[in-house]
Amino acid sequence: MVERTQGGAAVHELSICKSISDIVGRHAAGRAVGTVHVRIGKLRQIVPETLVYCWSLVSEGTALAGSKIEVESIPVTIRCTSCGHTQVLTEVAFICASCEGRKVEIVTGEEFLITSLELAEA
Repeated sequence: MVERTQGGAAVHELSICKSISDIVGRHAAGRAVGTVHVRIGKLRQIVPETLVYCWSLVSEGTALAGSKIEVESIPVTIRCTSCGHTQVLTEVAFICASCEGRKVEIVTGEEFLITSLELAEA
């Protein structure tokens, strides 16, 4: 069950945006922010479109008003520990496509990083 706010935005993404805005505010140190770039792995269960919408709610009426958030979505990549084969998953099935082994490690897909800030021009 997903909790929802009155506006339909997931509470999960709303709280994430609040945390991002706190971090961005500290690093911007009073300078105007144009764009916040984040990298989010597909396994993080964050809906990019919802995150963008929640950003507009969280930043409204703050020093970050008018800024936007851009999400780079990172696919899930696994590596088979048996044969060494690396592959990008198109569906959630942690099975090696080469040897059908089930002993795999996640290479990408768990990322959650603020990668950069673009400061607005004065």
